[in-house]
Amino acid sequence: MGLDINLSTDNQAIQEAEATDEDLFYQHSLSRTFCNLIGRQDMDDPELNQIGRLTGIDISPFYEMTAYPSEEHLEFKLRIAEDEAERQSILEEAAEDKARAAGNLDRVLATVEGLLNRLAPVDNLPSLLKNEGFTSGDYEPYFGNFLTDTGDGYIGNNFGQDLRNLKRHLNYIKAAGGTTVFFEFG
Repeated sequence: MGLDINLSTDNQAIQEAEATDEDLFYQHSLSRTFCNLIGRQDMDDPELNQIGRLTGIDISPFYEMTAYPSEEHLEFKLRIAEDEAERQSILEEAAEDKARAAGNLDRVLATVEGLLNRLAPVDNLPSLLKNEGFTSGDYEPYFGNFLTDTGDGYIGNNFGQDLRNLKRHLNYIKAAGGTTVFFEFG
């Protein structure tokens, strides 16, 4: 077992339509290694930040997507709040996080496309990054071979494949009328 990361949207109709199409799972899934990468923002110099500097791409939209509160997580936090003041603070923070992400799809898509374009000619990405404690067995295969899909769409994806799946999913949501996207973990 491990922690998964999923791209989600605030448009419930899109999520429901997606849930019934198994082919979309493999076209849109992100690996657990990508989940690990996104969750490392508090490290000294996370690999994603290094990639942002290397490419000149602002990767902050990815981190902002992790702050968007899912309804389940918000309900949990409200249930364990000690008093009304804490509940109010939780609701205010959630409203701010949602407002910050509102309409972010085009910005996130531009970030993904920028990374795909700037990393395509880089044939030695693993050697350009300082390993900040990333699982050593996953490091070289995950960041190497950027232009080749190495996994089945979920298991064994490399960074390039995860970005291509993310782009495909963003375009799917955009075509269906979605405008706000965020990451959910589970």
